[in-house]
Amino acid sequence: MPLARITCRAQVGLRAPRVDVEVHLGAGLPCFNIVGLPATEVKESKERVRAALVNSGFEFPAGRITVNLAPADLPKDGGRFDLAIAVGMLIAGGQIRPTEDLDLLEFLGELGLAGDLRAVRGALPAAAAAAAAGHRVVLPQHNAAELRWLPGVSAAIAADLLEVIAWLQGGAATPTVVLPSDLSAAEASGREAPGRETTVLLADVCGQSAGKAALEVAAAGGHSMLLVGPPGCGKSMLAERLPGLLPPPSLTEALEIAMIASLNTAVLANPATPVASGGLPRRPFRRPHHTASASAIIGGGPGASPGEITLAHHGVLFLDELPEFDRRVLEALREPLETGQVSVTRANAQADYPAGFQLIAAMNPCPCGYYGTRSARCLCKPPLIERYRSRLSGPLLDRLDLRVVLEAVGGADLAEHRRRHNRREALAAEQSTRERIAAARACQLERQGCLNARLGAPRLAATVRLARSAQRFLLTSPQIRAVSLRSQDRLLRVARSVADLREAAEIEIEDLTQALALRLAFAAAPTESFTGTS
Repeated sequence: MPLARITCRAQVGLRAPRVDVEVHLGAGLPCFNIVGLPATEVKESKERVRAALVNSGFEFPAGRITVNLAPADLPKDGGRFDLAIAVGMLIAGGQIRPTEDLDLLEFLGELGLAGDLRAVRGALPAAAAAAAAGHRVVLPQHNAAELRWLPGVSAAIAADLLEVIAWLQGGAATPTVVLPSDLSAAEASGREAPGRETTVLLADVCGQSAGKAALEVAAAGGHSMLLVGPPGCGKSMLAERLPGLLPPPSLTEALEIAMIASLNTAVLANPATPVASGGLPRRPFRRPHHTASASAIIGGGPGASPGEITLAHHGVLFLDELPEFDRRVLEALREPLETGQVSVTRANAQADYPAGFQLIAAMNPCPCGYYGTRSARCLCKPPLIERYRSRLSGPLLDRLDLRVVLEAVGGADLAEHRRRHNRREALAAEQSTRERIAAARACQLERQGCLNARLGAPRLAATVRLARSAQRFLLTSPQIRAVSLRSQDRLLRVARSVADLREAAEIEIEDLTQALALRLAFAAAPTESFTGTS
């Protein structure tokens, strides 16, 4: 019977729904049709498959060829179906007789014209879905390293079409069966391997004690943070050091990071990335330019691709020059900051992505950058400063847990810092800080199952324990009563993180005052922020 059915996987967000590739060879005039809502790159697979079969020594079937990608209402894109179509054509035409059970196999790979197999996007989510169904997946060798973080997967890896066909027929030239190697004790325990030193240290930042303290609180509770200060005061340096303060991802987080990276074409183009090389995935640090579009930041495009907020999942998203971003982009961040999820909907595609990122933003106090500083004179008129500040809406500022004002660092302070800086002491201090942060985060996960920044209102009321003095301060402080209820909730979350850093069960008044100082340091009106002359 000139009919074959091969299993493959599509890609919809992080999901990989099953696709049955049905190949029928019929009589009639030569014709090659692919049906089942294929995108342009799927339709072009006709020419790739034709050339790959001929150059691999097989005959291209004559007559009418029909390839159906079922279900028909599921959009299909990419070159991932090439291998399944080629294998189906060879089986339907009787050119090969597999000895393997095709019902337990899934094929994924793009074919080159010479029959070589090329890497595809989303191989890791597809392999995970195949493993969940009890199937073995056949993948190009360039995707093999992605399987490291998928426990229990059974995959057949091949370099070209001939290797796949030889293996299917029980030949000697078989693809390598890949099983993920055992994680080292350091990786399994969530610790970095010995000898891997952090290249950037918090102690490298000159001065900015308030910024360093705020960064430690942000790392401990997963809080978003806004850094405001003149040019060159260390805003970017502080933001770049946050990933080094965070503990390594858990095995579950590492798998999610690897799956998201698998959807990114940059992983395929750059073999030095942690996922592509099989190394321990680190928490991502994404730094998009302020000219990036909403589709680049939030996600979108023709295939509803993931944006920067998804690529920064379980990591840090750093937005430098925050007021220079398009206002629509900034307002679109509000919902993902609250929910940790984003739904990308386009005319022909819809996908849900995780977006549990930690936002660190930086901005100047005014367009020239020197409002309120003692190091230089501000040349901006008050209406210009107000217009600059008004690019950040109140609802967005309300969702930033920490708002820290930084002062300029003088040349004498920098020279003294360089003179007294000791790398060994800095490494010891950094390790101590990281241990405190890791202990605080572990306490939060054990107590409530999430970090303090993700505490919802019901769990917040059940989790937060206030000392009597803190309760009185919370009820009587005019600064707290003047802010919104959302701000009060976020203030309590920050205070809970401050208390967790000192391993306290109750929130004391000192924790509340520190959280209040970190949260209300910057306001929208120029007269309410920054001391000094302008």
